[in-house]
Amino acid sequence: MQNFMIILIIIIMIVIGIIYTVKHFKGESSCCGGGSYKPKKKKLKNIKYTKIFKVEGMHCEHCKNRVEEMVNDINGLAGTVNLKKNELTVFYEIDTEDSVLKARLGKAGYILKI
Repeated sequence: MQNFMIILIIIIMIVIGIIYTVKHFKGESSCCGGGSYKPKKKKLKNIKYTKIFKVEGMHCEHCKNRVEEMVNDINGLAGTVNLKKNELTVFYEIDTEDSVLKARLGKAGYILKI
């Protein structure tokens, strides 16, 4: 009887884990904030140049939104993320060191490859 209870508990835990994993990768989980939040798109008036970076640590739509918002909060920068390629495209209106971007994303747990 004790073995049956242990097996039942393990099966329930596995099922719950699978449900939350599927929700996570569909973008429906509470990962990185959850909900249907979309960051405001930022338009720059005079784009000087564009750079593309690889970003590690993005797993879902919420991660994508979070990274875009962090970039858009930096004065003179706007960013868009391609989640499938794990790429961040940054549009520069003013000269900004890449280390500023790397530090900001690093605080949130993302790794920017320069």
